[in-house]
Amino acid sequence: MGARWVAVLTFATALYGSAPSAWVPARWPWADAQSLDLLSGTPVNCLLVKTYSPRFIEAAEARGVATLAVLTPGGDVAAEARRALAAKVTGLVLEGDFAEGTAAAVREAAGAAPVVELTARNRMPLKSGAPVIGTYQGVWPGISPLDDGHSKAGPTGSTWIDTNTGFIRAARAWGGGELWIANQPPPRTAVTGARYLQVIADAAMSGAHWVVALDPDFAARLRKGEAAALGDWRRMGDLLRYFEQHREWWRMREAGGLALVQDPDKGGLVSGGILDMIAVKHTPVRPVPRQLLTADALAGASMAVNVDGNALTAQQKEVLRNFTRTGGTLLTGPPGWHDQSPTGEGITLDKAQVDQLNDIWSEMNATIGRRNLGVRLFNAASMLSNMLVSADGKTAVVQLVNYSDYPVESVAVHFLGGYKKATLLTPEGVNRPLEVYQTEDDGGGVDVDKVSVCATIVLEK
Repeated sequence: MGARWVAVLTFATALYGSAPSAWVPARWPWADAQSLDLLSGTPVNCLLVKTYSPRFIEAAEARGVATLAVLTPGGDVAAEARRALAAKVTGLVLEGDFAEGTAAAVREAAGAAPVVELTARNRMPLKSGAPVIGTYQGVWPGISPLDDGHSKAGPTGSTWIDTNTGFIRAARAWGGGELWIANQPPPRTAVTGARYLQVIADAAMSGAHWVVALDPDFAARLRKGEAAALGDWRRMGDLLRYFEQHREWWRMREAGGLALVQDPDKGGLVSGGILDMIAVKHTPVRPVPRQLLTADALAGASMAVNVDGNALTAQQKEVLRNFTRTGGTLLTGPPGWHDQSPTGEGITLDKAQVDQLNDIWSEMNATIGRRNLGVRLFNAASMLSNMLVSADGKTAVVQLVNYSDYPVESVAVHFLGGYKKATLLTPEGVNRPLEVYQTEDDGGGVDVDKVSVCATIVLEK
């Protein structure tokens, strides 16, 4: 397997000057070469295509843009792969859940050409070592409304935000290659430009690529060159570029004094679970895969949550006992609770599972109280955040994403860690220092005047 991926990376680098790990992917709904002009000024350099012509493939290659033919279950998939490769596409995407052995047959047919699998979440090869792993399943990010148009409150009591961040962070806790989340816009829905920006930022702030996908209405208006659609497309490109220019953020580790021990193959693969409950309250949390639970994995944490104690080995239980002996606080799931994995097409918890998680959340929320476990946010009800720290601990970033359709003003961020310098960065080009003041918890604080879609606070010691 290792030799095959070396061949794949060498192939891609020779043709396009970058490995699959540097691709910025998008589903491309057009097959004419002229449509590629829309890529100008954007960082998109990898197109997922279902229909294509030799002229289109040739024009994409001339631009240094990779083309991946999308294959779906049914028929002779290996033969379809060979036909696509004969048309000179760069590589292949297997999207869906295929019969056993199909992926291996396609890889054999592909030779050195890259093959990306977009599977159901519960079939993702998290430990495969592939340069790219992905899924076609995801919720559409945004504030979840009630039927009367008001915002829905979630189990935490806060405004509930549909997000893929918990899943992304759990999957990335394994390490490995790039993560692509390839959910498409809701059917029969004309998506606003603001919502497209939110879905891009929702994935990127946790270190994943959303595979850009356009709803039919937006795609038609964009292809016609309507000014409003072109403006939204430009802003999408600017936001993608913002995160591409700061790939170092994706190499940072999760920060904070709270560690969540959970099996990524189970509850970590759902949206709306305990990780998302914690995120809505702006408490930084480090997902720790149960299989990777060690004393080093808990270093720096003052609190740990063990979601499914019945799943731990004797050695793993001893790690947690030692954690409490050294002063750490340990919370465990309720008696009889078993962490649930998604089944079939399901990626969210049902009502009974949410009710059970409420027991964990209530105890955790009471224990945390007003404690600062790394960072606290104020006036940020429509936002999610993520705190990351460099390997040497000298630099941290706090990502802020706004899921409302209007800017949020006067956001206060209080942080621990002895950081003395703060800089505000935004996709709109803001790059300016922030005044750091002392807070009541002996930490530091900064005030952000306005967050449109997203912003990043870079903290330095």
